[in-house]
Amino acid sequence: MSTTEPPEVPDDASGATQASDALLGLLGPADIRELAAVLGVRPTKQRGQNFVIDANTVRRIVRTAGVRPDDVVVEVGPGLGSLTLALLEAAEHVTAVEIDDILAAALPRTIEARMPARAGHFSLVHADAMQVRELPGPTPTALVANLPYNVAVPVLLHMLEHFPTIERTLIMVQAEVADRLAAAPGNKVYGVPSVKANWYAEVKRAGAIGRNVFWPAPNVDSGLVSLVRRAKPLTTTASRTEVFAVVDAAFAQRRKTLRAALAGWAGSAPAAETALVAAGVSPQARGESLTVEEFARIAESKGAVA
Repeated sequence: MSTTEPPEVPDDASGATQASDALLGLLGPADIRELAAVLGVRPTKQRGQNFVIDANTVRRIVRTAGVRPDDVVVEVGPGLGSLTLALLEAAEHVTAVEIDDILAAALPRTIEARMPARAGHFSLVHADAMQVRELPGPTPTALVANLPYNVAVPVLLHMLEHFPTIERTLIMVQAEVADRLAAAPGNKVYGVPSVKANWYAEVKRAGAIGRNVFWPAPNVDSGLVSLVRRAKPLTTTASRTEVFAVVDAAFAQRRKTLRAALAGWAGSAPAAETALVAAGVSPQARGESLTVEEFARIAESKGAVA
């Protein structure tokens, strides 16, 4: 899981590029601001709304995601539709999940107005993504989204859990979150998001995004994270819930040794030590040094030594 980043994209598209974007149906800075004004939309911090205003950036996201003509893409938090339109150019179908009442009502009209030939390849789900358990139309093969910073990890894990047909994911998140998701064992930012994401997929950083491609510009940098679902699920007799319980316990007190941190989970410190030894993990180790496979072995061992 690498954290190497390619150079940032330019923060502003040229006038010529913006003109061509209009012909292609993509949204430029003026389009975004005009559309927001017409709708009376003011981006809110509560929902982490920062709209992408640079067509070069959304093209780059689609390209980095490896979206194919036969892909069915689910997008969470489409906002005013910048990324949605770029996805519709490349994919067979796009299903957008939007919680905001005004944005959800406006997006189908935007698609119809700017890309009418692709409108029949678009579906909207007006809901909180954390409550979505099924989607209309064909099953999704990819997840591509500019996720709100405040809910990025829960939404990502929810979608990966409930939609196992999602093979490839590319999300744009706060740079700090991107680092945590892609961190390897031993890295100082390796933690719960790193392990849980790795339960489902191979995770890596896929680039950096400048602040000025957003409106309003956030006060943090953003990063792209690529997740490719494991070809074969992790081999373990423990359930996802059981493994995640170990992960949560280990990092709830990450400065403590696993013998101490897992005492509550196991019932006592000696019971934790017994489970750790049975799993082939040092009781003096800390959670930040363990792979997801080792966490799975610990979850298995609790039942074996009970």
